[in-house]
Amino acid sequence: MEKYDLAIIGAGPVGLFAASFANLHGLKTITFDALDEVGGQINMLYPQKDIKDIPAFSSIKGKELVSRLFEQTENTKLTLSHKVKKISFSTGEDIIIDDDYQVKSLLIATGLGAFKPKTLPLSITPELQAHIHYSMQHPEIFSNKKVAILGGGDSALDWAVELSKTSDIYVVHRRNEFRGLESSVSQLKSLKNVELLTPYLPKELHLNNNRIELVLHRVGASHDFITKDVDEILVAYGFKSDNRQLRKWGIELENNLISVSQTMQTNLPHVYAIGDAITYPGRVPMIALGFGEAQIAISSIMQDLFPEKTMTFHSTSI
Repeated sequence: MEKYDLAIIGAGPVGLFAASFANLHGLKTITFDALDEVGGQINMLYPQKDIKDIPAFSSIKGKELVSRLFEQTENTKLTLSHKVKKISFSTGEDIIIDDDYQVKSLLIATGLGAFKPKTLPLSITPELQAHIHYSMQHPEIFSNKKVAILGGGDSALDWAVELSKTSDIYVVHRRNEFRGLESSVSQLKSLKNVELLTPYLPKELHLNNNRIELVLHRVGASHDFITKDVDEILVAYGFKSDNRQLRKWGIELENNLISVSQTMQTNLPHVYAIGDAITYPGRVPMIALGFGEAQIAISSIMQDLFPEKTMTFHSTSI
């Protein structure tokens, strides 16, 4: 059985930063992720997104942020394509993971848990499916094409801004008002190759000569339809998340999120949690906040495991 000081579940940005901070304090660490690559939702859903709330960067692409964080985890064992299914406690209070790994502490950084994009609720043939996408991992697919983006949140608007540099864009939203940043809406309204279609919902899809006839129904008007010819469709309806596994382990949840103390500890001994997986009064879902929580959790774990040591809490401590 492999033995570690710390296991981290989740290799998104917050999990990666936690691993590097654990390395800084000399903790022998293993990190698990159910996906086959690091980066979590950022890599899967919006690697091209310009993230503007990371300290020291006026703007940084999602994939670049993940890459930089990954570079700092060179001393951590990464176990990808591994969904942790079981945790138990040994008589010595160590934690046993999937009967194969024995760790002294566990840090959960799973975000909102296992996630799947919400799919387009229409009848879709396999031929059509090849033109329908739920992420923008490969933006070159959409270059110099007509693209319909379905959704009204930040992901839809970010995708539209990015793809408008090389493509003609329709943004289709079921409400008159968008849910994303007003600055993004204003930018899109100023572009001649972008058309905002509100309030519309997709009604039918037809494939003719490798192009899609997208039939849109105006919300609230029973006989008002328009048709747009497009090459590709990007669906940004959000995603379904699942944290049920945590409840099976005995972790207390509040509105499907993990309740933590001020030291990021859960109700279970030696089990901590950080990032968008957790809840406490006043928390907001920001990557930078997750970085701070990672530092609090690792510092708490160090004090728990090595109470006799004098802690250096940050790299500028004297």
